[in-house]
Amino acid sequence: MKEHYYDKLLNINTKGVQKERNKVVHYNRYEPTPYSAIEKLFESYQLKSSDRLVDFGCGKGRFSFYIHYFYKASAVGVEMNGAFYQEAIENQDRYARKVKNESHHIHFYCGLAEEYEIDHRDNRFYFFNPFSVQIFMKVINNILLSYENSERQVELILYYAPDEYVHYLETQTFFEFKEEISLVTDYNQDPFERFLIYQLSY
Repeated sequence: MKEHYYDKLLNINTKGVQKERNKVVHYNRYEPTPYSAIEKLFESYQLKSSDRLVDFGCGKGRFSFYIHYFYKASAVGVEMNGAFYQEAIENQDRYARKVKNESHHIHFYCGLAEEYEIDHRDNRFYFFNPFSVQIFMKVINNILLSYENSERQVELILYYAPDEYVHYLETQTFFEFKEEISLVTDYNQDPFERFLIYQLSY
């Protein structure tokens, strides 16, 4: 129900799951973050209009459009799949008509996550288990290098994070655990159904 409601509200089409597995080693199959989960996240987590969030493995751009529409935050979607990237661009055109061309605060990058050059304005980073921990480590290292060149408050938002992500962050980086937002219910007992927030703390 919410999938249809929000797509219609935002004038986009982001439904569907990638049926075949990625042919690129270390990258996982695309699946959009459920709108119900996004709602739950922002009941607790605050995003400001001055924030710029990077969504690694953005697919058709759902998360980017949501945060811009409701919080006026800027967004960058990073997607390696050319077909999904093209759908994100088409969604951006439709979304622009909805918000009267304010969509210039949303950008999409077609390429591998580890090759995306972290901008000094990027300060929030979203991961829905998009790739292996080896790629995750490279991306985190890029974020840390960017921070060294331009200090700012940096936070990670992890959804359905594998244990390897958590172990790496907590044992080998300066990121500190900040908050957990659980989505576990009487009907859903999956312990990985949660958001984990980490804040960079040197």
